[in-house]
Amino acid sequence: MLQQAINSVGIEGFQPINRAYNNTFHPDKLSLGLVVPLENYSTSAVPDMNHHVERVQLAEELGFSSVWLRDVPFNVPTFGDAGQMFDPFVYLGVLAAQTERIALGVASIVLPLRHPAHVAKAAASVDVLSGGRLILGVASGDRPEEYPALKISFDDRGERFRESFEYIQHMWEDAPSFKNAYGSPYGGMDMLPKPTSGKMPLLITGGSQQDPDWIARNGEGWITYPRGISVQEQIINDWRARIEAAGEPDKPAVQSLYIDLVDDPEAKPQPIHLGFRLGVNHLRSYLKSLEEIGVNHVALNLRFNQADVETTLKRLADELLPDFSG
Repeated sequence: MLQQAINSVGIEGFQPINRAYNNTFHPDKLSLGLVVPLENYSTSAVPDMNHHVERVQLAEELGFSSVWLRDVPFNVPTFGDAGQMFDPFVYLGVLAAQTERIALGVASIVLPLRHPAHVAKAAASVDVLSGGRLILGVASGDRPEEYPALKISFDDRGERFRESFEYIQHMWEDAPSFKNAYGSPYGGMDMLPKPTSGKMPLLITGGSQQDPDWIARNGEGWITYPRGISVQEQIINDWRARIEAAGEPDKPAVQSLYIDLVDDPEAKPQPIHLGFRLGVNHLRSYLKSLEEIGVNHVALNLRFNQADVETTLKRLADELLPDFSG
């Protein structure tokens, strides 16, 4: 019955994978999620993490489709953001137990810094424990300081990413037998549990040091960065053209957006880091423009939002979610 329900969601959408993927992504539509932590920590790299679970529960109650964690193993001074501080897989376990419907995304696990067997085991565990609610973004990493701390080369992270990605995919098979740079599991043993639907949605972030055609063929979607509308349209069109040329089914495009939502609904956009300070009406128009160019999901980041978090979440839910329910 569960697999029938999973499959039924994706009949007229993207190829169905799991509950989170099917509910969050829909062709020609945009849905809204949130980047955790849900707080303002603009003056510090380190968030307080006050009321963090309660705020995720509020986001679920209000109808946001997803929350997104990041993989930040070290508080690197040049990066300036410690993320949600907690290990993403441990935190995903907490959120899986404290929520029921909202998709749990990671944008993104830095594959070269972890052994892929551990990533596969942890990800499948979260997916099963949450009832199919994990979306696994993966990346090659962009903080050079982290690599020597783990005695890993930064320069070959692209090759390591690709090997790790392929290893993880093999882990969904029954008793896989293969060999690559990370090891050579043999057919007499198996990795358990398996994901709820038999595979995990692996979304590739940015370029991840890979050829664009490889990304188009292998990812179940693409997580990219905010850009001007016209440039973003060209980049997404190019990515989808590569998907079509590879004979792959259509896949969702995701991006983040920092916002500082002000009281005046007509306040015009002013640039902030990777986003805007603006009123809700201009935010709606901007999101509609993203929807029109083929963005399927936007993860809103409230790090620089100056208003009360709970108030902002309720405003976004009341004034935007009816237009972007996916």
